[in-house]
Amino acid sequence: MADKSLNRTELVAAVASESGQSQAAVNGVVDALFAVVAKNVGEGTKVTIPGWISFEKTHRAARTGRNPQTGEPLEIAASDSVKVGAGSKLKAAVK
Repeated sequence: MADKSLNRTELVAAVASESGQSQAAVNGVVDALFAVVAKNVGEGTKVTIPGWISFEKTHRAARTGRNPQTGEPLEIAASDSVKVGAGSKLKAAVK
């Protein structure tokens, strides 16, 4: 795993510094970006930023699982989830 991490505050400060915008303006854009992504993915629309990242709603069917302590079978309900994929530019950046 990564030894370093970049939290939201540090990300906003870095983007503000790189773009010459205020941190308040960048923070508003980040909020708007995630609001739009969440709304669209929640509605079932795939959101893609070509070369960088994609977000897609997925469905998991109901299935039978096992309680690991007792071994008894139990029903796991159907659910929705999110699939996040890295694009080619992001993959190339980590090589």
